[in-house]
Amino acid sequence: MQAVNLRSFKQKVRFNKKGLKKFLTKILKEQPRGLDKLAAATEKAVWKEVDCLTCANCCKTMSPTFNASDIKRISKHFKQTPEEFIKQWLYKDKIGDMLNKTEPCQFLNLQDNKCSIYEIRPADCSGFPHLSKKRMVDYIHVHKQNIEYCPATYKLVEKMQVLIDNSVNNN
Repeated sequence: MQAVNLRSFKQKVRFNKKGLKKFLTKILKEQPRGLDKLAAATEKAVWKEVDCLTCANCCKTMSPTFNASDIKRISKHFKQTPEEFIKQWLYKDKIGDMLNKTEPCQFLNLQDNKCSIYEIRPADCSGFPHLSKKRMVDYIHVHKQNIEYCPATYKLVEKMQVLIDNSVNNN
């Protein structure tokens, strides 16, 4: 497993983002046979290549959405009321989602890229980058966004594009 080079990753994204998003749109319109099995197998390969602790770009550049259960659980950990926790750490965006006030995430240790509340982190964090969902087509919109932030998502989409394009060309 290699360390993630964020500078190199960002250059790749700049160069390939449009093509990868176009590919994802094509998958949404013309779902290839066996897409979910292919995604699951490709995901296993991706996690052999990507070490999140050498990256943490998600925690540095994005905010999870905190649901009511997350707020209750995390505020209890800090011995705060949910209201105190919200006032200290979160804000409500235009559509009503509760997000971090700061970027990078206040719970990220920048020395080792570890989460200080990992065991009780928000559900949105524990599911990120949402690669292993049962129906890939239901998460295409998420992958379109995440290819810009997450090297694992980028690699998944890149590898799937090669595999699907090769299978189409060989038929």
